[in-house]
Amino acid sequence: MSELNDPRVLFAAERTLLAWNRTSIALIAFGYVIERSALFAEVLLDKSQHFGTKAAVWIGVAFVLLGATLAVLGIVQYRKSVRTLKPVEIPEGYLINLAVWANIIVALLGFLMALYIVFGVPGT
Repeated sequence: MSELNDPRVLFAAERTLLAWNRTSIALIAFGYVIERSALFAEVLLDKSQHFGTKAAVWIGVAFVLLGATLAVLGIVQYRKSVRTLKPVEIPEGYLINLAVWANIIVALLGFLMALYIVFGVPGT
């Protein structure tokens, strides 16, 4: 348990969670850019000479999955640290799970993006 009796401990944990959120978003975006640039290169180049575009697609998917997984792991770390806090360290009426929901949404969208990259949209 925390012995600081200071609400700034909660705010520091929340800032850390939001930093993981930003990192997750950046990794997901980076993976998407890698995947799209590989497809763009395949269109520009002769299809018989696709210089590892399939590998680039899977690298992009790996970055997207890494970002989504880090969003989930950030939630786990945040919840562990919040469990150590005393009630006096949490301001009354403060929504401690707001940043958690933001990370959950980023993680879900990241996993959906990975599925979209791998399987595409059915019927198109």
